[in-house]
Amino acid sequence: MDEILKKNGERFLVKGGISLSGEVEIAGYKNSAGAVLAAALLSDEPSIIDNLPLVSDVLDQIEIVKRIGAEVEWLGEKKIKISPKNLNPENIPIDLFEKMRVSILLAGPLLARFKKLKVPHPGGDKIGLRPISTHIKALKEFGIQTEERDGFYYFRAPETLEGKRIVLNEFSVTATEIVMMVACLAKGKTKIELAASEAQVQDLGIFLNRMGAKIEGVGTHTITIEGREKMNGAEIEICPDLLEAGTFFIALALTGGEGKIKKINPEHMTTFLEKMRSLGVSFDIAATEILVKPSGNFNAGKIQVFPHPGFPTDLQPQTSVLLTQAEGKSLIHDPLFENRFQHLHELRKLGADIEITDPHRALIFGKTDLSGAKINASDIRSGAALILASLIAKGSTLIENISQIERGHEKIEEKLRKLGAQIEKI
Repeated sequence: MDEILKKNGERFLVKGGISLSGEVEIAGYKNSAGAVLAAALLSDEPSIIDNLPLVSDVLDQIEIVKRIGAEVEWLGEKKIKISPKNLNPENIPIDLFEKMRVSILLAGPLLARFKKLKVPHPGGDKIGLRPISTHIKALKEFGIQTEERDGFYYFRAPETLEGKRIVLNEFSVTATEIVMMVACLAKGKTKIELAASEAQVQDLGIFLNRMGAKIEGVGTHTITIEGREKMNGAEIEICPDLLEAGTFFIALALTGGEGKIKKINPEHMTTFLEKMRSLGVSFDIAATEILVKPSGNFNAGKIQVFPHPGFPTDLQPQTSVLLTQAEGKSLIHDPLFENRFQHLHELRKLGADIEITDPHRALIFGKTDLSGAKINASDIRSGAALILASLIAKGSTLIENISQIERGHEKIEEKLRKLGAQIEKI
């Protein structure tokens, strides 16, 4: 309990006005790691997962799979061998499951293998209602009975799962991933329409194919899966975190610095980088690197969030900070979550000129000077945005509730200090 209180009481103190420069290496993608860790449970054979980001959400998910009986051996700093032979889903730790949104992914492999499951409501960022109705509807298509009572979901699958044509209600990443995993152990062919195509879905598809599945169409909005009776173990290296890469990209651009972002996949960042170019950011792209160069004045613009391959909602908060330094009026439209603008209220405390016109649209008027204040990180991406704002604010800024940031960013303060930032944890 003392350790929990200590973590909750930690804050970042940031001194602004310093130009960043240097090199930063991007960690593995948290969202991809969550999907792959779940998929490893589809087999009773060992799998090896490399390039895991050492963030609290991933470490908590590893702890969950250990509590339900998987053996986990660390083969290196970011590499594990996971042996899921002796699982007991009844041992799911409620407290950890409720902390994270990604925990609901475990429902896919556990239902496919054990047919019966009881789980609490998943947690995660408070960025909107985020119901799992799309997930439940898809599971019902497989003949899986679902019931919600007393804060728990109760699932029961038929003894023989059969492949189905499933049209999702929305481009839900998590629902797509759950259906993919269930379909791997279903008899016959499953076709997913309106499937999500994000980087983590692509990583999951690679891993499942290596486990013996036959999956086509990953990276598009129609995925087909030929089920099989048994999956084998496999090995994968988690893809780079495009959201961390985008965050450091904006940090360098905002502070007028020049730096290299290493170990990235530009194909996962195409729309983001195109938008940055239109906003006036100067940069060059190599095979696995981006060189951010000093820019002139930033241009106002419109940020329209869409499912992949559109502009990602998880880079909208960071981009809004850049727009406070652009000349003119900018519009942000994020239709995905109704609480996605919590960071904008905090940016106002620093002096940003922002009008929130409705839960999904905001106008940002620039260019405005920001000044340090005490602000609060409400979720992973909003917290990252507040760090960016603090880097250019006059004086010092105190950011509270940084455990939210650390759920998705590995040693962000250490990486920023290597670029010259004055940021410390207190």
